[in-house]
Amino acid sequence: MVMDEEYYTAGEKEFLLKIAMKSLEKFLLSGEKFEPQTINKKLWEKKAVFVTLNLDNKLRGCMGNIEPIESLILSVRNNVLLAANDPRFNPLKTNELKSIEIEISILSKLQLATVDSINYGDGVLVKRGNNFATYLPSVWKNLKEKNVFLSSLCEKAGLENDLCHDPETKFWIYRATSFKLSKS
Repeated sequence: MVMDEEYYTAGEKEFLLKIAMKSLEKFLLSGEKFEPQTINKKLWEKKAVFVTLNLDNKLRGCMGNIEPIESLILSVRNNVLLAANDPRFNPLKTNELKSIEIEISILSKLQLATVDSINYGDGVLVKRGNNFATYLPSVWKNLKEKNVFLSSLCEKAGLENDLCHDPETKFWIYRATSFKLSKS
């Protein structure tokens, strides 16, 4: 589950954030998908990615893939558009572009875990039957206590919050390299 924080350079991170912003701008202004281009092979590697949008320090949308399904560069583009239309919120509007904050989280591979092996700072995926949900590592900032974190995650998955300690409930942990672009 090792995540090399230095794998992506500052320039690569900045480039990915620009891809996310250009994708939002092009889609909101013209309804078209931005087609990112690069010769950088690292950015074409398949990666699991989440894109989080915040407005006025409040969640505005978050979408991603827990498993790598497409290249990093396309996953950033696609997930930022999905986050802009997160069903928990009204669709992002053009006038919000000037103050939107974009955070990209590139995830490590999932590692099966027990409740006892989950630590502060881990990204966590919970699954029981067809119900599942994940919290990125950054969620620990708001839910600092492990039991509160896990109970909330189970509720997010549509499970009773006491099912976190049931052996039928499975957990996976992961790390994330996260970086953001603030427009404000």
